[in-house]
Amino acid sequence: MAKLKTGRHTSAIKAARQSLKRASVNSGIKVKIHNKIKDFKKLAAAKDFDNAAKLLSTISSMVDKAAKKGTIHWKNAARKKARLSAFYRKAVSLKTAN
Repeated sequence: MAKLKTGRHTSAIKAARQSLKRASVNSGIKVKIHNKIKDFKKLAAAKDFDNAAKLLSTISSMVDKAAKKGTIHWKNAARKKARLSAFYRKAVSLKTAN
């Protein structure tokens, strides 16, 4: 970026720079969570419940940290965790029923 004369809008330029950096970090965190959820669903579908349970706790931790940082809303985090745990419980109950 070219050097600008100091003035009123330099703070806006810095804020825009910070915003891009934060958006990049937040996007990376969301992608990691999304990929872990996909892995979790594959494990549950393959009936590998031990590894799926371990991954579920990892995902819960990641989601909580993302909510704490403000990357995702805390209600979004709670909803994700509830849906994943319900998915896990349903998969386990189907296994025991068969």
